[in-house]
Amino acid sequence: MYSKINGPHVWYADDLQKSNEWQFQLNQEELREIDNALSCHGDVKNWSEITPQNFPLPQTSQKLLDIQKYIENDSGLALLKGFPRKNYNTQQLKAIFWAMAQYVGTPISQSADDEKIFSVRDAGFPTGHPKSRGPNTKNKLSFHTDRCDVISFFCVEKAKSGGENLIVSSPAIHNEILEKHSHLLPILYDTFYNKRHNVDAGNSKPFCQLPIFSQHDGHFAANIMRVLIFRACEIPEVPDLSPLQKEALEILEKIAHDPRMYIRFTQEPGDILFVNNFITFHSRTEFEDHEALEKKRHLLRIWLAVPNSRALSPLFTPNYGNTNAGAVRGGMKPHLYRPQT
Repeated sequence: MYSKINGPHVWYADDLQKSNEWQFQLNQEELREIDNALSCHGDVKNWSEITPQNFPLPQTSQKLLDIQKYIENDSGLALLKGFPRKNYNTQQLKAIFWAMAQYVGTPISQSADDEKIFSVRDAGFPTGHPKSRGPNTKNKLSFHTDRCDVISFFCVEKAKSGGENLIVSSPAIHNEILEKHSHLLPILYDTFYNKRHNVDAGNSKPFCQLPIFSQHDGHFAANIMRVLIFRACEIPEVPDLSPLQKEALEILEKIAHDPRMYIRFTQEPGDILFVNNFITFHSRTEFEDHEALEKKRHLLRIWLAVPNSRALSPLFTPNYGNTNAGAVRGGMKPHLYRPQT
């Protein structure tokens, strides 16, 4: 019933470590172009008003278009290097990142508060705090996907130690399970209950059902957020995970953490990472931060819907809405009810 997946999106750690095709470099002319575009926007307090039309990047946009095509048609990740982060303040960095990201896709909301740029850094929330989420802790994260076609990270500051990126090919994991644990593939193609995310306050439903692996219109797509699967089991009307479901999740995580499978690297300040959520899982290691506030690990994150995205299985509808290829989809809806001011 299930067959091996082939293509450049199926890779192992050695494949990417021996190749630099997934790494792109900004040249001096492109950097001057970015700087000139920024100079037209004053103090950039209104960075969200920046568009490709008022932040023209004739040459740089071609490189960003190359990245857009590469992450859909090739390995699923691209690292853009060479940006001189130290030449700009954080507000300017937001403006530049926002402008560049729009040449790759359409930014979508990352919470019910319509956050379009999210700061990934340790917020110091105690365990169990309602606003706490993996990205704003210093904890190790399990391999997961986000609710968008492409996730992008701009490194403002890196940690004192740790905080390394881990990225793995999800179709390569699929093939490993097919070869060694084929009895689990039907489980992973079936749906798992997922609890509503704690920042998904615009969603009236307490949970939804989503597959981990899927194939539709000739395209593979994966989705995994283990923490929401396990939280769903705490909801009275949701059944417990079956023994096979538990085994499938354990095997999937074990294979993903096999050093043969994932690439591991640290984003340097100024590096911009683009990751296709449907053909990769991403994670990060635990980190130790600097004492000084301005030195603490800080990444800016944008979720993107891209115009060259693949069609998705209708089973993705609860989290993506429109599953058509190239649709603006994913993200989180605004609050159902806002307090009166």
